[in-house]
Amino acid sequence: MTEKRLRILVVDDEPQIRKLLKVSLGAHGYEFDEATTGADGVVRAATFKPDLIIIDLGLPDMDGKDVVKAIRDWSQTPIIVLTVRDQEQEKIDALDAGADDYVTKPFSMGELMARMRVSLRRAASSETEPVLSCGDLVIDLVGRRVSVGGREIKLTPTEYELIKVLAQHRGRVLTHKQLLKAVWGSTYVEDTHYIRVYIGQLRRKIEENPAQPRYIITESGVGYRLMCHN
Repeated sequence: MTEKRLRILVVDDEPQIRKLLKVSLGAHGYEFDEATTGADGVVRAATFKPDLIIIDLGLPDMDGKDVVKAIRDWSQTPIIVLTVRDQEQEKIDALDAGADDYVTKPFSMGELMARMRVSLRRAASSETEPVLSCGDLVIDLVGRRVSVGGREIKLTPTEYELIKVLAQHRGRVLTHKQLLKAVWGSTYVEDTHYIRVYIGQLRRKIEENPAQPRYIITESGVGYRLMCHN
């Protein structure tokens, strides 16, 4: 019995981008479908039933963020958005709208494929695992314990909640607003200084070299990502 090929839907109005992705993804064994407008992208997402969707934010008929929102109304399929490098607020808005990750144009296929693998792996794994492993970093959700290299780390309740949220979405960038809402609640979504303080404290406890973190990575101006080194 042949293994099911994973399906990728690309929503982008640039023919050269679609051609590049069609050839590259096909060479990696993915099944490919495409749409050139946001409206068609929403329809194709429903009919093609992709395992992952790649959406350009600059579409001719509607904003890519609105496509993300429309799909999120009925689907939790992983979504990666394509943005131009200087659109920091666009990245934040797309992630807050429900995108899982972003890749900046011009992008390398290696970077895009890595982001895709992380998103697909996360979608396939259960979010209710009792123990979350990220390289040497282990978070025991039942015992509320955190260890690095077998050594237990003493965390405050807030530090624990922050590392737990990052670990539950490991590999994915979380915006300041998403982290604040998850850890402190919706009344704190503008208080980004909380995040900086607690991330600094976590790094001092978890990272071998807090100035050059391996686990908690800053996505400049956007948020943070927990990277696993398995």
